[in-house]
Amino acid sequence: MRPGLRNRLHYHASALYHSVNVAVLSNSPASRPASAFALADVRPGVPISREAALHLIQCADDDLPELLAAARAAKERFKPGVITYSRKVFLPLTNLCRDYCGYCTFRRDPGEPGAHTMTPDEVLAVARAGEKLGCTEALFSLGDKPELLFHEMRETLRHLGYKSTLHYLEAMCELVLRETSLLPHPNPGLLSGEWIARLAAVSPSMGLMVETMNSALLAPGAAHDNAPDKVPAKRLRTIADAGKQNVPFTTGLLIGIGESAEDRVDTLLAIRDLHDRYGHIQEVIVQNFRVKPTIPMAHWQEPTRGEMLRTVAVARLLLPNVNIQAPPNLSAPYYDDLADAGINDWGGISPLTPDYINPEKPWPHLEQLRLRTEAKGFALRQRLPVYPEFLPAVVGKPGLLSEKLRAAADGQGLASMKRAA
Repeated sequence: MRPGLRNRLHYHASALYHSVNVAVLSNSPASRPASAFALADVRPGVPISREAALHLIQCADDDLPELLAAARAAKERFKPGVITYSRKVFLPLTNLCRDYCGYCTFRRDPGEPGAHTMTPDEVLAVARAGEKLGCTEALFSLGDKPELLFHEMRETLRHLGYKSTLHYLEAMCELVLRETSLLPHPNPGLLSGEWIARLAAVSPSMGLMVETMNSALLAPGAAHDNAPDKVPAKRLRTIADAGKQNVPFTTGLLIGIGESAEDRVDTLLAIRDLHDRYGHIQEVIVQNFRVKPTIPMAHWQEPTRGEMLRTVAVARLLLPNVNIQAPPNLSAPYYDDLADAGINDWGGISPLTPDYINPEKPWPHLEQLRLRTEAKGFALRQRLPVYPEFLPAVVGKPGLLSEKLRAAADGQGLASMKRAA
């Protein structure tokens, strides 16, 4: 710790009082780091500026405790006393994909070991098993339009009786919705406005990560080389089209894939701009890249714990009234530190299925997650795939989806279970 005076900085908000010990420098104001001035300008409930975010995301270690305290205070003003999670089953509908991202271990080409497209019977069997374990979310993950590249996928779809992967996804969401109590949440990649409307009829929410606004990562040898669906403008267009239809949407950024700290801020700002325009961003995920031995980026340097904490904290201060999530399995064994950085959600946790995107990183046991969340001063509550504040707009539409949502939600719009684990 740099030499200086000990002091206690306090952050006040309605029904909130939180303090943290930090170091305050005793040197002149002119020599104070820019991050100190940025922290001094933080106001409860008011999003910070791009300039402040750029200073804070690169703050010195000595300033990190104060940044975390400000972020935690902002979280408590937004949703005090609680961190949520969604109990889910992970349904990898197909791992064939036309994109070749340098960090991905999920995707396969036809004929590769592990290449698979789930059948309807397989989808329903997993969903029903999850239902018995108290799951309320069916997370559909799949490669982006693999039939455009692989004739094998076109043949698979023809055999199943569908024109495209999206037609098949729509049918499987409807199957799960009709035959179980689970609520679908699809992550299908780029979508047209028409497909957003069709999937919104069979799922209360959907998702697409922005990942990064740095289009230089599309260059040869970079993370998004040969990944035509990772063009930032295309991804923003899909999210905007969802906003025009008032569809609750999950998005976020992936850190550590070759982007800069400035890129991280600009990605968060692009998400904030969309939410300011349409009000439909239900959740922003801050996800950290993890090395895997079989990927092209196997020797890439992972983001540090400090980078992750800074990015999460800055996300909270840029988006003080938006749900911020960070996956606990990707920050184990120290994932509970993320609770100090301003998250209010742990994301989807499955008691049944692995994280097929990061299979080497198992989910924490739900009882362990509860204990570690409570040790940080928060109650753990199970939510639905759609957040409570977005529920009224969805249940207001007549049909099976609305009926299922009403049955699944409690009086607060969370999952209608008495305990989270």
